[in-house]
Amino acid sequence: MRSAALIAGAAATALVAAGAITYAVAEDGGGSSDNSPAPTADSADAGFARDMAVHHQQAVEMSYIVRDRTKNVEVRRLAYDIAQTQANQRGMLLGWLDLWNLPKVSADPPMTWMGMGDMASGKDGALMPGMATNTELKKLNTLSGKPAEVFFLQLMTDHHKGGIHMAEGCVEKCRVGVEKRLAQGMVDAQQSEIQLMADMLKERGAKARS
Repeated sequence: MRSAALIAGAAATALVAAGAITYAVAEDGGGSSDNSPAPTADSADAGFARDMAVHHQQAVEMSYIVRDRTKNVEVRRLAYDIAQTQANQRGMLLGWLDLWNLPKVSADPPMTWMGMGDMASGKDGALMPGMATNTELKKLNTLSGKPAEVFFLQLMTDHHKGGIHMAEGCVEKCRVGVEKRLAQGMVDAQQSEIQLMADMLKERGAKARS
């Protein structure tokens, strides 16, 4: 399918660009484009890096689950692309925290950097908007074939919507230029994948949950 091939190409491009983005942050001394000091632990830059790393990790987990639950080439390709892209981006985000000498965890609730620390209850493992619950992950592990494909596409659509909301927050609030550009790249790529997943759901007689 042409659309799936485009997503695969975009994922490959993101992987190639990742090293250049990480290098750019290092060259910048960890600060913004005007060589200001590195972000602090309570900054939007650090908060986004911490929270999106956690958010991405669940997307990787769901992607590998569905690859074991279906033989459909299109779904497996999408899952692989999401897993590879988001695992790479997660490594970059955690690497930046190391570069800035900041902890990878915080005592503050998730989304505090967006002024939304009281939004997600963390009930049943859903720590941030769009994240699947532990119950939903267990259910995905019990399905196979078309039901697994549909549920994965629905969960990942919700997940991407939550991720886009967070990335847009970084575009608005983060100070480090390359991190802001990475966040905008996440918005663009995940919006494209949401449309692809909508088409894939329609082909299976289903639709997104919200």
